[in-house]
Amino acid sequence: MGAGAQFHVQAHRAQERWRRPDGAREILLIRHGSSVGRTVETLQLGPLTISDPVLSEDGQRQADALARHLSAEPIGAIFVTPLRRTRQTAAPLAAALGLDPVVVADLREVHMGDWEHSFYDHAEAGHPLIGRMMAEESWEVLPNAERAAAVAARGRAGIAAIVAATAPGTVSAAFCHAAIIAELCRQATGSRPFAFMAPDNTSVTRLVVMADGGWKLRSFNDMAHLGY
Repeated sequence: MGAGAQFHVQAHRAQERWRRPDGAREILLIRHGSSVGRTVETLQLGPLTISDPVLSEDGQRQADALARHLSAEPIGAIFVTPLRRTRQTAAPLAAALGLDPVVVADLREVHMGDWEHSFYDHAEAGHPLIGRMMAEESWEVLPNAERAAAVAARGRAGIAAIVAATAPGTVSAAFCHAAIIAELCRQATGSRPFAFMAPDNTSVTRLVVMADGGWKLRSFNDMAHLGY
């Protein structure tokens, strides 16, 4: 086949609808619904005490809308973190599909160290460390916050756990958290640390894990189910 013919074939294929490559797994990274924010409820994970709010009424409506939107997709497995807001967000979709969510602890939210239970108070007060954190694109600015290398490593471990639990060619949904979604997108694209920060509540980000183990980011922060 000559160069001209090859270009024609490639150009034609570029116009075709996207198809999952052979042997690839598609993972829908879904941020939990809107939560009540500040809470006295916590979860103990090893040495860490982690803030564990529940969904707000708006968050529950978001979860219901998401379930209606995704119930026709060929999702074969659902994963959540140990935190209640992910399990509550996943519940309507899990019920619609008849699936039992599996916990992947490595996909939990970034731990804010000394600010774990007061981050939003400091943010509302305009604490200078918030501005520095955003400028330097690093959680490590916060006192005793989780190290970036640790977040990156457990993000990879979380995706590896999903890959190990699913078959090639399948689609799964992983209900997790804003900062870990941002970190996974960073790893998939080689972007700046905070380039994908703050995905919206119940937004859908599509990560494709190729047969050779490589990652491709197919889409980010899809909120079509919420109508805006």
